[in-house]
Amino acid sequence: MSNNTNNEKQGSIRARSEAVILVAAQKEFILQGFKGATVQSIADSANLPKANVLYYFKNKENIYHAVLQLTLDTWDQGIGDLDINDGPVVAIEKFIASKVKMSFEHPEASKIYAMEIIQGALHLKEFARTYLRQWVREKAKIFQVWIDSGEMKDVDPVKLIFLIWSSTQHYADFEQQILTIMNRADYEEDDMTQVTEFLTDFILRGCGLK
Repeated sequence: MSNNTNNEKQGSIRARSEAVILVAAQKEFILQGFKGATVQSIADSANLPKANVLYYFKNKENIYHAVLQLTLDTWDQGIGDLDINDGPVVAIEKFIASKVKMSFEHPEASKIYAMEIIQGALHLKEFARTYLRQWVREKAKIFQVWIDSGEMKDVDPVKLIFLIWSSTQHYADFEQQILTIMNRADYEEDDMTQVTEFLTDFILRGCGLK
């Protein structure tokens, strides 16, 4: 077997092991928070020896940073696509649809992010100060262009972005509360579509676009 084949095999094994550890770590950090979670509890959740977890991540802080990075990558995919060439209706539809999809298909990412923010964003301050603040400013400018050209109602662009974030992420962050109120064990197949359609219609109306 060639060195390249060996390296590819080892890389594949490492990627799979790290993915298993990060999934387990997400669950532990959501349940216990950063302070309450331990490397041992993460290893137990991943069905791996503690030594294996430490081989890949060295310590709990490295695991947490890796989980946050995974969260930010998922988050970026959900909020990164807002194009001035789409016009306000299509842009808002795409924005809401991507955020709802993220909440339903990747709720752990949203929950980890929310918990980090609630606890003071100690590990995300630089991200919030640089990338996130810049993203909001850039997208707010796009909305303002549409407002100034009369393509949509004069609303506060930043508050509109906050509204879309909060209303879509609610279905991930408060999943258990929603399911309890609705007397369900889990979301149903068409819930994502219904939520997307409701929020899109409601927000487009509020922006004078329907």
